[in-house]
Amino acid sequence: MSNSAERIFNFSAGPAVLPLPVLEQAQRDLVALPGVGMSVLEISHRSKVFEEICFGAEADLRRLAGVPDGYHVLFLQGGATLQFSMVPMNLLPKGGGADYVDTGAWSAKAIQEARKVGDVHVAASSKATNHDRIPAAGELAWSAAPAYAHMTSNNTIFGTQYHHLPEPPAGVPLVNDASSDIFCRPLDVSKFGLIYAGAQKNLSIAGLTLVIVRDDLLARAPADLPVYLAYSTHAKERSLYNTPPVFAIYVLRLVLAQLLAEGGLDAVAERNQRKAGKLYAAIDGSGGFYRGHAQPASRSWMNVTYRLPSEELEKLFVREATAAGLDGLKGHRSVGGIRASIYNAFPEAGVDALVAFMAEFQRTHG
Repeated sequence: MSNSAERIFNFSAGPAVLPLPVLEQAQRDLVALPGVGMSVLEISHRSKVFEEICFGAEADLRRLAGVPDGYHVLFLQGGATLQFSMVPMNLLPKGGGADYVDTGAWSAKAIQEARKVGDVHVAASSKATNHDRIPAAGELAWSAAPAYAHMTSNNTIFGTQYHHLPEPPAGVPLVNDASSDIFCRPLDVSKFGLIYAGAQKNLSIAGLTLVIVRDDLLARAPADLPVYLAYSTHAKERSLYNTPPVFAIYVLRLVLAQLLAEGGLDAVAERNQRKAGKLYAAIDGSGGFYRGHAQPASRSWMNVTYRLPSEELEKLFVREATAAGLDGLKGHRSVGGIRASIYNAFPEAGVDALVAFMAEFQRTHG
């Protein structure tokens, strides 16, 4: 029996909402996996049972995203934060440099860590306008021969998202931190050398990091790199070099099965675009009472950021929304205002409820 009636609408930026059928399946299987007699929290990561879960999740992910031959799918730990270091440690040769596009707080952190490994050239930045947009193609000034080019496809704090990929010089691998919009729409993996994503927004629960890396890049790591920090280590062992985040991988497999059952990434994209469109229409149709932070061409489908006429009204909005069962709407301090995170699993009914609340709040306080 579904307990969805007891749930509020969770607009948190992450860890974020999971599909209700996934939660219910995990609840049913928690004490004992069918036919196994043990909880998924107890099974050995060396067991055939877990290998079926882990390798099955990899197969489903390849199918969902159309991952071509010539790429490894890795299930790691440490979040995207560890990838800020692992990417340059593996891909940036001694004496070399890499290009980064600065579109917000997380790209800035990635730049900071990469500078500990080698030279970093910032090809473009939106910092001057408080990261309210994605730099246009004409603004990108690539260096002469970067080892790779790094982007952050969705900027959770500022509510901006790439809708056209940057094009680095020919032969330069494009690296993407896709933590907050992974699989929100179809993805041409072949355009990238490496994609990484913390799982706690669109894929699974906290504790799992997805890395999709092109095979030829595995050989770039220096020989003296600590073994655990080398992508090749995890590629060789199919993510089982050490004890992986077993439960998070199990939840990932349930989420992937749900996405496939819903029609794949084309269906996911249609729903996400519709959800975001409703919120942006409410903002744009408010006569200026609600003001979006992101410029229209850069608006995120995943994180909708906006302001009200005063900070006092924003605080009141958050309090009244929370009381109405709309939780997690307070914006990040870098932007202020309101942030509605509406990832893949966020129900459209929750967007409709927020739009209705916004209209009533404006009517009574505008």
